[in-house]
Amino acid sequence: MLNPIPKRSTNIRKHTLYSTKSGRNVHTTSAMPDSLSKTTCGKQQLRSDDNSNNDALELDHTFVGRNGGDIFHDMMVRHQVDYVFGYPGGAILPVFDGFHSSPFVKIILPRHEQGGGHMAEGYAKATGRPGVVLVTSGPGATNVITALADAYADAVPLVVFTGQVAISAIGSGAFQEVDMLSMSRSCTKWNVMVKDIADLPRLIDQAFEMAVDGRPGPVLVDLPKNVTSSILKRPVLMKKQQQQQTAHTPPSSDMDNLLKQAATMINNASRPVIYAGQGVNCHPDGPATLARLAHEGNIPVTTTLHGLGTFDEKDPKSLHMLGMHGSAYANLAMQHADVIIAIGARFDDRATMNVKGFAPGTRQDGGIIHFEILAGHINKTVKSDLAIMGDATTNVQHMLPWIRTNPDRTAWFDTIAGWKRQYPFYYEPAPENAVLKPQQLIDELEKQTAHCKHTLTITTGVGSHQMWAAQLIRWRHPRTMITSGSLGTMGFGVPSAIGAKLARPHHTVIDIDGDASFSMTAMEMATAAQYNVGIKVLLLNNSSHAMVGQFQDLHYGYRYTATEMVNPDFIDFGKAVHVKAIKVTKTSEIPSKMKEFLDYDGPVLMEAVVSSDEHLYPTVLMGNSLDQFIAHPNLGK
Repeated sequence: MLNPIPKRSTNIRKHTLYSTKSGRNVHTTSAMPDSLSKTTCGKQQLRSDDNSNNDALELDHTFVGRNGGDIFHDMMVRHQVDYVFGYPGGAILPVFDGFHSSPFVKIILPRHEQGGGHMAEGYAKATGRPGVVLVTSGPGATNVITALADAYADAVPLVVFTGQVAISAIGSGAFQEVDMLSMSRSCTKWNVMVKDIADLPRLIDQAFEMAVDGRPGPVLVDLPKNVTSSILKRPVLMKKQQQQQTAHTPPSSDMDNLLKQAATMINNASRPVIYAGQGVNCHPDGPATLARLAHEGNIPVTTTLHGLGTFDEKDPKSLHMLGMHGSAYANLAMQHADVIIAIGARFDDRATMNVKGFAPGTRQDGGIIHFEILAGHINKTVKSDLAIMGDATTNVQHMLPWIRTNPDRTAWFDTIAGWKRQYPFYYEPAPENAVLKPQQLIDELEKQTAHCKHTLTITTGVGSHQMWAAQLIRWRHPRTMITSGSLGTMGFGVPSAIGAKLARPHHTVIDIDGDASFSMTAMEMATAAQYNVGIKVLLLNNSSHAMVGQFQDLHYGYRYTATEMVNPDFIDFGKAVHVKAIKVTKTSEIPSKMKEFLDYDGPVLMEAVVSSDEHLYPTVLMGNSLDQFIAHPNLGK
């Protein structure tokens, strides 16, 4: 594991995230930056040259006489950046040179820029702070587009800096010239090219502010080489240093009325369900506020994939994850609920399935209440009866005094208990001499880590293994399930585990991965070895794209096209990249090999050879509603 990086004592610019402000026709308790120019299609766009509020600016002499690379480094220190995930190249070398021998910021060199982007995502998802990426121009910049798109879809705060050819060469077809502003516009909250070194400190400030303001997301700053290699000759205008506001501002009278309406709907409900997404994690008190609403209001809770861990799944009120491969009882509860309280969730298609058939009980008997920070997500796919715009946690906190304490909902919980008995997550373990089932490995991992959930972080790739992990692990703490949800980016698991481990050096960080997803970024295991980042990779090798194969079974008559794989020897691969490698092939070996895997101090890969015939259950087919699920064929037999 890397040694901790010492922190420089410095005045950090802090930004207010939770203050009250209301806009025309929208009730909100989330402040927007002063220079926010407009919101279009759910995207916040910031004018990079907006200095209209001169009262908020002051002259900063700190950087006079310094070059762009040194200024960049010191701005990272001001923003308390401890790791930069970066891959050098000609156009960005002046910036990399600024980090030479830095005791404050560590450069982590990935094997591929996409891997560096996912490392930054893992860091950001684990901490809630922006992950920072630094790459060169041309292919270095284009290689990080997938990570940008993934972060944009999953609301992950990233600040990505890309090298660029000199301004005088732009448009000439120069070596490694790419128009990154145009290319990244659809997958960033905001992007900008720095055209003058005097703008560099201010635009870096702005980038960090935008990444975390409102709904988090990625931003991109393009850095022409002539700018970063030049010397600053005059003081620059910067935002004044301000203390973060801590006082809670009460909601407006209009917001009060909305919150009272929401509380009345909840109090009158017979069959309410809380539907919680990752927006709960955007406020430090989010999970505690969610738990308080569930317990005081006596309401069951289901979560999205990204909401896993926001509510303790050992709590009897937990319904676990909903959706295409969620629990049958969560899906049934959503379909029979009379009131749904959506908190920081956006009703995506994998959670709602057939929108026309979604939650019919709410249309008949109650309604849908949507707490959401981004206007573009309200009524986007599912129409809400009461939309409350603003920071979800803050608004729920203001609503809690009007919630009736511990109402009698015995009949509702009895119904749910019956569904839980009838439709548990189920699989049949393989007999001793048969090929292992992938679920057996995840089940054993859950057993051996049940006592240390507060120091356990799990990442996944994308595929069947991702859904089995969501189903079979009991998620108890926020920000401990790190995965690619909305974009579904294969190859996410290993690099995101590296970022998460750097963010949480005292956590056990495990990537649960499949052979297909693992293979896309497997070389990042060499990065883990180089920096001694002690990630653990549980590799479920079924020599196939199992999730795609399941769709081919269900919809294409068992015709397998491009889903079978011939893999390298993963044990030899692990040894080649200098990580410990373990292999398990028998049921009787699983407990001892799992213990060896968990006890090892350093990067380790454990390959389990598993069956390619296992299907995911329950499954809701596309076009069906949540209650039209396929259960395991042997369930109840």
